[in-house]
Amino acid sequence: MPGSVLRRIAQQANSRPAVRDDSAPRCELCADALDERHRHLLDTGSGAVSCACPSCGVLFDYGNGGGQRRLIRSRPRRLDDFVLDDLAWIALGVPVGLAFFVRDGASGAVTAFYPNPIGTMRTDVDPECWKTVTASNPVLSDMDDDVEALLIDRLRQPAEYWLLPLDECHRLTAVLRTHWRGFGGGAEVWEHIDRFFARLR
Repeated sequence: MPGSVLRRIAQQANSRPAVRDDSAPRCELCADALDERHRHLLDTGSGAVSCACPSCGVLFDYGNGGGQRRLIRSRPRRLDDFVLDDLAWIALGVPVGLAFFVRDGASGAVTAFYPNPIGTMRTDVDPECWKTVTASNPVLSDMDDDVEALLIDRLRQPAEYWLLPLDECHRLTAVLRTHWRGFGGGAEVWEHIDRFFARLR
């Protein structure tokens, strides 16, 4: 068989699309396969979170000028010395005992999100109240705008305070939506919430 024909067959074989497993997670920018512990990007315009491979994640890492897309850094930190009394908690305007707080990079405004069985409710935090909490907890000044959140769990004692990547907060929201049963949630959802915090620790 002439060499030119062999080369043409080889080129055609190489150009055929590889069979891919559509059930496997893929980068939403380049479609490369992802492992379970992949990174996420936040679209600060729409609030949408997308999956990203390591290469695409670098393009949008903090300070790389990725426009409205921001890499969600993975650096969970438990705040054991956090100061927040009952009056300060009430002033934040959250009617439940589990919420996360995100600071907008453009406006500096802080929004509280509290997960529930149907999704996530939100409320604007009074700037003066947030300023008071930050004065008592200077670590909040180091919180990444848009992509990092202060998670507060006052449902059980002692209360826990965390600085978490935003995708972890979305993961907690998914746990509540998936496992909540009835009016009080049921035993199963609290077991999963306990596992969530155990994994963080």
